[in-house]
Amino acid sequence: MGNILSLTTFMPLIGAAILALFLRGDDEAAQANAKWVALGATAFTFVASLFILAGFDRDVAAFQFVEDHEWLLGLHYRMGVDGISVLFVMLTTFLMPLTIAACWNVTHRVKEYMIAFLVLETLMLGVFMALDLVLFYLFFEGGLIPMFLIIGIWGGKDRIYAAFKFFLYTFLGSVLMLVAMVTMANVAGTTCIAACGEGEVSLLTFNFSSETMPILGWQITGGLQTLLWLAFFASFAVKMPMWPVHTWLPDAHVQAPTAGSVVLAAILLKMGGYGFLRFSLPMFPVASDILGPLVLWLSAIAIVYASLVALVQEDMKKLIAYSSVAHMGYVTAGIFAANQQGIDGAIFQMLSHGFVSGALFLCVGVVYDRMHTREIDAYGGLVNRMPAYAFVFLLFTMANVGLPGTSGFVGEFLTLMGIFQANTWVALVATSGVILSAAYALWLYRRVVLGDLIKEALRSITDMTGREKAIFAPLVVMTILLGVYPSLVIDIIEVSTANLIHDVGIAQEAAAGAIQTAQTAAASH
Repeated sequence: MGNILSLTTFMPLIGAAILALFLRGDDEAAQANAKWVALGATAFTFVASLFILAGFDRDVAAFQFVEDHEWLLGLHYRMGVDGISVLFVMLTTFLMPLTIAACWNVTHRVKEYMIAFLVLETLMLGVFMALDLVLFYLFFEGGLIPMFLIIGIWGGKDRIYAAFKFFLYTFLGSVLMLVAMVTMANVAGTTCIAACGEGEVSLLTFNFSSETMPILGWQITGGLQTLLWLAFFASFAVKMPMWPVHTWLPDAHVQAPTAGSVVLAAILLKMGGYGFLRFSLPMFPVASDILGPLVLWLSAIAIVYASLVALVQEDMKKLIAYSSVAHMGYVTAGIFAANQQGIDGAIFQMLSHGFVSGALFLCVGVVYDRMHTREIDAYGGLVNRMPAYAFVFLLFTMANVGLPGTSGFVGEFLTLMGIFQANTWVALVATSGVILSAAYALWLYRRVVLGDLIKEALRSITDMTGREKAIFAPLVVMTILLGVYPSLVIDIIEVSTANLIHDVGIAQEAAAGAIQTAQTAAASH
């Protein structure tokens, strides 16, 4: 188990290398082989991740399975997982085989398509396992490239516009984070020249583990901490995305192929929330406390605004994309409520949204493969021809609304509890999003599935195949299982979240004490 994290992270990349080096041709047999190799690579990656989960000690807050090797200019290849990151690793490895299985109808440049998804999986796993800030940034930014290609090559008619908009928004946000990192390196280098003794670890290693000179302990004070917080916030807010930097997401979803939309909504968006938890709160606790109310209100606006915009959409994908913006509003509000219920709820909501939003985009893909349109008005009465599809779509619609007994309810309920403790007015506005989500989700279901089958083009439409049912089955199980047994997640994350809240609280108290001491000294003079 010594290098289990690296093995899990780079196993998809090995699969991509096999495809690139050994698979030749573009005939039907070669396309099938490419799909089977990609499916096998992602399945083996999931099996490897199960060993991580099986060996994970949920009673320990520190990072586990840590791998540390110096690799370049004093920087470290350092990997590890704690209670927060291990579940995002599992979410990624769980969804990728299902995503590959959903690509079975793809016929255009199949080998390259599969390579793009395999490379993307490695980069996403690296984000959730990296314990070095520079390494994190490389994985974080690297993920833009395969997703840019997936949208730009295999997307819809406006795919080039959507791909460049996605890339520019997310890249420009991340440039600010890079500037902040360079600033931190400069501060760390100056500090180390003055304070580092023989045998101590330089802050330039950027490790953010409690075992070696943690970034958590950096005494970055005053306006500098606020500026650094804003730089990191810009990167993660675009990735979520938060209002008002969300406009790239609907375009990207509409133009992306079905599998691309699944990965984008279910995993890539979660990198923003993970970044807030891993960096913004622990590294900049004072700035997070000062600017937290701003984030709470931006989140509340996002919930209401995105829900209202979703109500008037005529494209199924665009409606679900705006739904994702609204649900991510609960996540950011829960994180910056900075209490146990809020952060637990935010993590749970991200995991739940991974299953539910991924399934909803797959539901759109099922009918799109048959009718080649995503316009809501093109459908109606599908329950008469597709009863299995109607049931699956209903289940995930109810989970998206937050029906008790589904995972969506637990995440929203916990998050709202945390927000209420932090700001009752924000909680009141955010709660209205529950009603609005029921309005747009049920409106969509009513127009697509229920009613009489009056459109002639739909009379020959067929129900889900065995392959499609097999893809949805694990998602159905997880959505219901987490809804009735949320302890499956809470028991793993609560020790790490409690430790995070404790560390942030101590840092905020220390800062408040330093300010009070400075004020007292100034008054005495």
